[in-house]
Amino acid sequence: MIDTSLNLGFIGLGVMGMPMCRNLAKKSGCSVFAFDQDPNRVASLADVGVKACRELRDLIAQTDIIFMALPSGKEVDLVCRMERGLIDGAMPGQIVVDLGTTPVQMTRDIANEFSQANVTYIDAPIARTRHAAIDGTLSIMVGASGENFKLIEPYLLCMGEEINHCGDTGCGQVVKIMNNMVLFQTVNALSEAFAIAEQNGVAADKLAEFFGTASADSFALRNHARKAIIPKDFPTQAFSVMYALKDVAYALQLADQSELFVGGAENLCKVLERTAEAGHGAKYFPVISQMIGKRPEG
Repeated sequence: MIDTSLNLGFIGLGVMGMPMCRNLAKKSGCSVFAFDQDPNRVASLADVGVKACRELRDLIAQTDIIFMALPSGKEVDLVCRMERGLIDGAMPGQIVVDLGTTPVQMTRDIANEFSQANVTYIDAPIARTRHAAIDGTLSIMVGASGENFKLIEPYLLCMGEEINHCGDTGCGQVVKIMNNMVLFQTVNALSEAFAIAEQNGVAADKLAEFFGTASADSFALRNHARKAIIPKDFPTQAFSVMYALKDVAYALQLADQSELFVGGAENLCKVLERTAEAGHGAKYFPVISQMIGKRPEG
């Protein structure tokens, strides 16, 4: 059950953070305070009662639970560890929740640093599209103790419809990173299949239709293939090639730490790197489909 007497903080109002913060403010019944480097983003949420904080320390001082929706581990590390950041300013009893995708070891190290100040740190990375963020139908994977999961779940349900307890600290990140690794490889496989089929007389939309009735059906087919690859729609205000490259790098980092060879993920990393080098780094990641051409000679 949501405790409406608690004040909530939200840091990072980007492509996903903006609609998530809006849903949290609309559905929680709590006072929500927000901080972003762009004050115009915070101001755009005034219609749902979100209160603007000009400084990070102002948000820390007024909130009980703080959510972060930041682009990468680099920004999480900065916000948490910088002077007057979250670790420096957090108060005993506060809860900090990372909704982004962050390296597993960094997550566990930061959680340990917070624990020394009697602050709870939870990893709760999100999955699915911007449309899901807008609709409040995200999938959220949580790394926390059972007690802390039960405490935070009602607030996460304001932003998502499937809230999964994956294990202790860092396990939410493990599941999210593996989910993305599989998704990106599936999108790459579909891109290759469409290219081969079209060169041999079968249109991509027809192949997708056939896949939808067979064992190649998937979430990636229904969403990324039908809504992006086939219509060639790769906007910049979506999950970009550079974001995908970041997540695959995290997956390879985990594999390396586990002394595992993962050829599929390594190949995917090369595909994403080629796509970024071709100038498509800011575009929606299924744009990798446009990089499939004829095999070079030699």
